[in-house]
Amino acid sequence: MHVIVLRRSKDTVGFEAEPEVLIPLRDGRAVYFPVMPSFVGHEVLERANRAAQGPGGPLLLAVSGGLDSMVLLDAFSRVAPDRIAVVATFDHGTGAHATRAARFVVREARRRGLAVTTGGMPDAVSARNGLEAMWREARHRFLADVARAYGARVVTAHTRDDQIETVLMRELRGSGARGLAALAAASEIERPFLEVRRSTLEAYAKERRLSWEEDPSNASLGFLRNRIRHEILPALRRADASIEDALWTVGERAARWRSELEQWIDEQMTVRQPDLATVVVAQAELATLSESSLCALWGALAGRAGLALDRRGTRRCATFTMKMPDAGAIPLAGGWMLEAGSGELMLRRAPSADPGVSELPAEGTMQWGGFRFSVAEGPGVDGWSAAMEQPAPMVVRRWRAGDRLAPSGTQGRRRVKRYLSDAGVIGSERATWPVVEQGGEVIWIPGVRRSDAATARSGRPLRYYLCERAGG
Repeated sequence: MHVIVLRRSKDTVGFEAEPEVLIPLRDGRAVYFPVMPSFVGHEVLERANRAAQGPGGPLLLAVSGGLDSMVLLDAFSRVAPDRIAVVATFDHGTGAHATRAARFVVREARRRGLAVTTGGMPDAVSARNGLEAMWREARHRFLADVARAYGARVVTAHTRDDQIETVLMRELRGSGARGLAALAAASEIERPFLEVRRSTLEAYAKERRLSWEEDPSNASLGFLRNRIRHEILPALRRADASIEDALWTVGERAARWRSELEQWIDEQMTVRQPDLATVVVAQAELATLSESSLCALWGALAGRAGLALDRRGTRRCATFTMKMPDAGAIPLAGGWMLEAGSGELMLRRAPSADPGVSELPAEGTMQWGGFRFSVAEGPGVDGWSAAMEQPAPMVVRRWRAGDRLAPSGTQGRRRVKRYLSDAGVIGSERATWPVVEQGGEVIWIPGVRRSDAATARSGRPLRYYLCERAGG
């Protein structure tokens, strides 16, 4: 039995002043809700509360200003305001509406006493895969950067309708089982409303008298998702009333298959990741697999490096693997490549142009090709750090045939190529590897070996450096 409490919503958070009832939640907590709450309101709050109290860090709410995301903002700010690290909104740069929506989110978040941050489209961005893909990639990059800065989990307002539309869209594009998992695939992104119909969120918004910004592009049939929502799905429903349940089931089964494959890889294979954008696997582990198995496997391995391979890409990887090459590489879409060498296959981004020669900075950070050099506060303990005296400038460049590292420990001058080979740096990765030179002598092979000249010694003024793979 609910007890009606004569309580008025706080004007500072922008809720209507009206009597509210205290609603108990399953975890023993309770929240206030307007008198005569419906099952809809209770369901939305329960799902928000379950997600907020789950394992992991604080929450980053991704809010666009549309109806679904405003329900997300309202529900989470009611059940778990203390778990919200920040509200993040993104201006896609599509005109006055996008700017207005971002400003609206900022106002609404601040009215609820929440921190808020905004992002926008970067200047250098490619639309070669279409406008929707361009906007999505830029938005995801922004959310990932903000989440990393706050140590937070990204939470979105995707619904059951979004999942059904995405599964159909991917089926029309010829996706395999991995792609058909769509929004149900295991992810670091939290989607508390994924099993909830959009109509449920609409009813919640009506009950709560929420405001939102309607995106005019949602009505444009120039985008595939809108054609699916407004034309294709309604036509399919008329032909088969169970079509949405069938599409939902396809997504569920594909997500389960995808999870089982990832578990098999973890249990049966040794996969090495020198950084987050590189995957290395021994050829011997793949030698007995069929072409279809290799196609499925490479799709999963590519996902671990942040690459979504299409059907053509997975087939190219499978065909290359079955040849068991001693060396060589094949290009993949988006500037990626699969390379063979030393009995291993490496999936990574193709090497960029030679970054040239750059002097290490006296402070701060410098990007050099696929590596990042930073001035550190103290000495490190492995080959990714070095301590330098400063009698002469220190420069970073690509290693060259004939380079030798200055004396290191019990080793005299030894070829850089030998050190790289011993460390498992192969093929084109080896060709792009940096060395640090001082006074015409190589004193540091980042990630591999330091010479005595780049090792901390007591009693001397030193500058400490840290090198990281830019993808890691």
